[in-house]
Amino acid sequence: MTEPKAPKIEFPCDYVIKVIGNAAPDFTEFVVEVVEQHAPGISETDITVNDSSKGRFSSVQLKIVATGERQLKALFEDLKASGRVHMVL
Repeated sequence: MTEPKAPKIEFPCDYVIKVIGNAAPDFTEFVVEVVEQHAPGISETDITVNDSSKGRFSSVQLKIVATGERQLKALFEDLKASGRVHMVL
């Protein structure tokens, strides 16, 4: 019996990422700056920000146009390498 393969993503496509980190006044701006380096052209309407119930964490959800796996991998690595990001989904 073979294992089912993950569905293949067809690029380019709209792709939603969620970035979670410690809440800070500039966290959203920081996330948008990093994402813009890999996927320029993000509009304000493509960004959603939520704070945790105690205000310690912030999540920034963005819709980007993904061009390929290499782009997404580099984007995720840059966000995680910053030290400010706990998780990228």
